[in-house]
Amino acid sequence: MKIFSGLANRQLAKDIADYLNLPLGDAEVMRFNDGEIKVQYNENIRGTDLFIVQPTFPPADHLMELLLLIDAAKRASAKRITAVIPYFGYARQDRKDQPRVALSAKLVANMIATAGADRVLTMDLHSASIQGFFDIPSDHLYASTIFVEHLKEMELANPLVVAPDIGSSKRAGAYAKRMGCDLALVDKKRSEAGKVDQVTLIGDVEGKDIILVDDMVDTAGTMCKGAELLKERGASSIVAACTHPLLSGPAIENLKGSAISRLLITDSVPLPREKRMEMIEVISSAKLFGEAIRRIHNEESISSLF
Repeated sequence: MKIFSGLANRQLAKDIADYLNLPLGDAEVMRFNDGEIKVQYNENIRGTDLFIVQPTFPPADHLMELLLLIDAAKRASAKRITAVIPYFGYARQDRKDQPRVALSAKLVANMIATAGADRVLTMDLHSASIQGFFDIPSDHLYASTIFVEHLKEMELANPLVVAPDIGSSKRAGAYAKRMGCDLALVDKKRSEAGKVDQVTLIGDVEGKDIILVDDMVDTAGTMCKGAELLKERGASSIVAACTHPLLSGPAIENLKGSAISRLLITDSVPLPREKRMEMIEVISSAKLFGEAIRRIHNEESISSLF
């Protein structure tokens, strides 16, 4: 078994390798003068069980690095290639809900399989149905297993899990079941992608310690508007748990002026220094991925990790 990484999140790859008591493999990602990407493995990988750790958040270079690393491994006769994708990008177009749009989630799934991956390991897909887009075996991990443990340590007096939109209700329901508390829902209406015009609360939040859960935080607009409504309806405190910290555009400014006291995120996407805030707490996913990789390598079940 060997662990390799592109440039997208080398720290997480190193942490996973450390958990498995393995060195991070020597793979080089270079660029030609025109910006074209070149990859090369600097050690023998023939016959190995190979795991490539690479989230595919923007820019598209991260996805291209993953595809090239898979192709190079296939041509170097690796026995099995698993694409470990902590954050599966291009997942928000997963259905044809408007005329003449692309299904980017299916396209990317096809590209990964065509490049030569034998298996995919990912965490908190934007939609669980994306798992079915792969024509190769795929394992879907859930960040709730690490978030819930941390949330329980916070000893919230009167916890209530809230889904920030209808699409997150099933994920939030899993948190509520693990936390042993009730569930409420914020319904939102959009006029365009990334812009929320109206939010409606379904459930009683007065006097509750709110846990807002979602798969990603992008501009944080939806989350902050939901938190504002919850505070107006009498919520005592609001903590958010979001797996993938994209934090693009006005996200940091939105969070600074929000009713959210703490934001829990994973390290699926690296958090740049300029986006670090006292209210943001990063929880490592290395143990979860490391254990899943160990079990895949040993042909053991990973269902208990769910």
